[in-house]
Amino acid sequence: MIYRVLKAVLGPILWVIWRPQVEGLSYVPESGGAILASNHLAVFDSVFLPLVVKRHITFIAKSDYFTGKGFKGWLTRVFMGMVGAIPVDRTGGDAAHASLGTGRRILSEGQLFGIYPEGTRSPDGRLYRGKTGVARLALETGAPVVPVAMLNTGELQPIGKRLPSRARVRMRFGPPLDFSRYKGMVGDRTVERAVTDEVMDALRGLSGQDYVDEYAAKIKQQRDD
Repeated sequence: MIYRVLKAVLGPILWVIWRPQVEGLSYVPESGGAILASNHLAVFDSVFLPLVVKRHITFIAKSDYFTGKGFKGWLTRVFMGMVGAIPVDRTGGDAAHASLGTGRRILSEGQLFGIYPEGTRSPDGRLYRGKTGVARLALETGAPVVPVAMLNTGELQPIGKRLPSRARVRMRFGPPLDFSRYKGMVGDRTVERAVTDEVMDALRGLSGQDYVDEYAAKIKQQRDD
């Protein structure tokens, strides 16, 4: 409910301020479960994607975002509600299973599930190696994967900047990827890597980003050390 209300109230304001320019939106199916797999350049990617897609998109977010105190905590909870996020405890050993379980449930209900295969924001605007969770979801559910490229959100909201600059947001959707040829091969690491790499290759083609065959989280950790 909060998703629809906030989108109805804030959506028109966000449209006026950032005037999204969208290509290929018709590739998002009008009904049925589908995975929207996007590159990740800025925090507000999770606002702009739901803004342009008419159907409800569900994301997962760490549970800490829903338990903060004070005004900042309240604002974060409102933001998470606006983007349709579901709290998931990602600190335990079963964190990945919990996240995938949420995705399976959403897709089985015929809804849209949003995922960032890189697992975190790009530290430098390049596209990084995808994690295989997107492949496992696609293989387990049979849902198509719609690649989504955020084209300039990293320029509008560099890491460390709270709000994006007031300029036109650009994004591009690609044709759905069908992995039914791998039916029954869930758990095959070679297949899951091949599916993930195909998704990342589609994102690279849509976004024009340089590709780095390393995990973004690893690069961030190396920079912090």
